[in-house]
Amino acid sequence: MIRKSAKADLESVLLVWLAASERAHHFVPAAFWREQLDTMKDVYLPSSKNYVYVKENKIVGFYALVDNTLAAIFVLPESQGQGIGKQLIADAKARCSSLQLAVYKRNIASVAFYKKQGFVIAGEELEQVTGQQQLIMRWQNTVDA
Repeated sequence: MIRKSAKADLESVLLVWLAASERAHHFVPAAFWREQLDTMKDVYLPSSKNYVYVKENKIVGFYALVDNTLAAIFVLPESQGQGIGKQLIADAKARCSSLQLAVYKRNIASVAFYKKQGFVIAGEELEQVTGQQQLIMRWQNTVDA
């Protein structure tokens, strides 16, 4: 089930974000992600519309929208490969006629996942905080166009 995030979900969302970030971004030191927890908690999540995926009364994934930007989408590592990410993307697509996101170029699995969900590479940029290259990917609803 996907629902809008509540304040009581914050700690669970942060745990999903940290576990998934450390797994997906092995090319960035794990300590970096732990150092970003307060920023996620105090800045990024409060400035987003957040939606959680609940399975057996446990939050196992979430996504964050800032206007038409998919600012975050994460699934617990042990829950990946079960279609949860695909359902989260479908939910975001149902709320927006177009989406944009940034993904680390070295995160090959996520780049492939986004391509399967209809996103195309629109550009590339250097992410200043980590020094990693990011791909800018976009999706446009062609049914309503």
